[in-house]
Amino acid sequence: MKKLLIILAFAFSFSAFSQSKILSKNIQIKTAMLAAPDMYQEGATVLGYNDEGKLITLREGTNGMVCIADDPNKEGISVACYGAELEPFMARGRELAAEGKSNEEKSEARKNEIDAGTLKMPVEPSMTYILAGEEKDYNPETGELLNSKIRYVLYKPYMTGKSTGLPTKPQAPGMPWLMDAGTHRSHIMITPAN
Repeated sequence: MKKLLIILAFAFSFSAFSQSKILSKNIQIKTAMLAAPDMYQEGATVLGYNDEGKLITLREGTNGMVCIADDPNKEGISVACYGAELEPFMARGRELAAEGKSNEEKSEARKNEIDAGTLKMPVEPSMTYILAGEEKDYNPETGELLNSKIRYVLYKPYMTGKSTGLPTKPQAPGMPWLMDAGTHRSHIMITPAN
């Protein structure tokens, strides 16, 4: 009986700890906005986490920008914003991950759906802003993050080095380059130099 009580106490404290990691709606929104350009912050749609840890819409937007709050189950702080035209691609990736698909399986499934026309991608290049930092630099009470870094990613399927004039491997700090060239998930990476 004593052993059972210890196990139950541990399970309860673990459950309470897990739930305490979910930040308030307002703090999740504030933190997600760190990745958004100023002009998009007020009207962006924000996806974040409810008390059960499920991704939900925290705020409906009006300006075509979608932002995602930090995932409380992952190490560090990472928030992202992107044009709403990329949401079907991003949402499909989340669905496939929830089904337990590997990164390779997710990539193959989305490629097949894009090629078949059942998964729509933006016709024009679509920007993604990804801001990251360490938990030690984050204040969960105010949503402020010190020493963050931002990465810019411009998606457009089937771009090539030749069509863009970009290298297909990183070359110099801060220099744009084309990742996954010639594929359905080709994107221009811009990681500012430290």
